[in-house]
Amino acid sequence: MAAIFQGVGAAAPLSSSPSNSFDSNKSVFSPRRSFSVRKRASFAVVRSDGIVNLNPKGRSAQRLISNAVATKADSPAASSSSKPGHELLLFEALQEGLEEEMERDPRVCVMGEDVGHYGGSYKVTKGLAKRFGDLRVLDTPIAENSFTGMGIGAAMTGLRPVIEGMNMGFLLLAFNQISNNCGMLHYTSGGQFTIPVVIRGPGGVGRQLGAEHSQRLESYFQSIPGIQMVACSTPYNAKGLMKAAIRSENPVILFEHVLLYNLKERLPDEDYICNLEEAEMVRPGEHVTILTYSRMRYHVMQAAKTLVNKGYDPEVIDIRSLKPFDLHTIGNSVKKTHRVLIVEECMRTGGIGASLTAAITENFNDYLDAPIMCLSSQDVPTPYAGTLEEVTVVQPAQIVTAVEQICQ
Repeated sequence: MAAIFQGVGAAAPLSSSPSNSFDSNKSVFSPRRSFSVRKRASFAVVRSDGIVNLNPKGRSAQRLISNAVATKADSPAASSSSKPGHELLLFEALQEGLEEEMERDPRVCVMGEDVGHYGGSYKVTKGLAKRFGDLRVLDTPIAENSFTGMGIGAAMTGLRPVIEGMNMGFLLLAFNQISNNCGMLHYTSGGQFTIPVVIRGPGGVGRQLGAEHSQRLESYFQSIPGIQMVACSTPYNAKGLMKAAIRSENPVILFEHVLLYNLKERLPDEDYICNLEEAEMVRPGEHVTILTYSRMRYHVMQAAKTLVNKGYDPEVIDIRSLKPFDLHTIGNSVKKTHRVLIVEECMRTGGIGASLTAAITENFNDYLDAPIMCLSSQDVPTPYAGTLEEVTVVQPAQIVTAVEQICQ
């Protein structure tokens, strides 16, 4: 395999060769996971005006139900063709960012299960194998520990691998490689090696995917020294974080949520990246700071509409960088509002919220006028039944109630 990866940088010209063409309809996929992927890859376009189009080619659109993924605030109707930039779904934004970086830097390569001609379980790598060839977009066996370790070794030799976990829960099989190798080799080698690797994939509570496919591994990975963690929540920051992670000299884990892949947003045509260590101010406010990330950003924004109608002015921050925290942005907000609510989909015990609570208490305790409140998922395996699954995750009504309690 070392010989294969040493030649990856020269693999780009192969993509134009007729011998590399491939008919995905004739390919054979792994029986363990590919069929389950087809079921959950239903296509529902979530537009910024709060409309869900279950079939963009013709079916009538319908309003979002109350417990669905929240969208941005309603905006005046305008012709999309008159606006600058281009519209992309979140998974397409990830794909575009990855493709641009592979075009810019021949050291960038992709590996994982079904990432090649199948295009990945959520189509983030669609079309890349045809364009860049099989050496730079490598389909691997169902062996997360093996191909994760292989990617880390490739990074040590000068490549910039992007490793896809078909589901974040599967990466627990590669925990040894991520912890003892990916996070520590720069230190244990005395600085002789850098590990510029990106580990990414879908996670979070979806729609009745069961406990093993609803994992939130932020709490698992946050304790590993030497690793950065970011979570995307919009097409814009998904592309920007992907590009920044690939360019980073540090190992970066990029968390994507299964229910956000079909969010749509207009992106600029110009090249851009997002800061890996910077939070995003989603909504300025005065009364309380709400810190959140990933899918919970939209639950918070749903709750914010109700809170505004009740006379509250919440400040919403998408922390984005899960490790390290952007304490500059967070601290300035705490100094202004003096109250903090943390909303996460991670588990309550040992989760991101617990670490964030500790960081705020240590650094800004004197500015707090009320105890920090944290809303997290319950410490139970995610149920398969839809009604029970919903109960385990924070809902907008709970956020409204929490803000009312904090602001009393």
